[in-house]
Amino acid sequence: MNEIVEIGNQRVLRFAKDGALLQLPSDANDFLGDAWSVEATVLAIPVERLGPDFLKLETRIAGEVFQKFANYHMTCAIIGDITTALERSNAFRDFVRETNKGKALWFLTEFDQLNARLSS
Repeated sequence: MNEIVEIGNQRVLRFAKDGALLQLPSDANDFLGDAWSVEATVLAIPVERLGPDFLKLETRIAGEVFQKFANYHMTCAIIGDITTALERSNAFRDFVRETNKGKALWFLTEFDQLNARLSS
């Protein structure tokens, strides 16, 4: 079950590990709709909710989804182990490193890391 968590001055929608996958750019609308329905400003999406090709940059799925989230001023944190994707692609490793420096998209291994980022 999805959960609403207040961290600092942010309202986080923490998605359950089970549920519809984020595997096409159009699926972003469902995640945004869920966030808007509870007035969330941050999405915490478990890596288990990503489609099999989502983290392959050559598919452009992740880029389109993250751009949509950014257009609607929705911060997104992907939570979980992405080691396999990092090992598979230098470009993806660079992408993760750069996005983690910003404020719109983060790849974090644990929810506690999101808590720490939003609390500071």
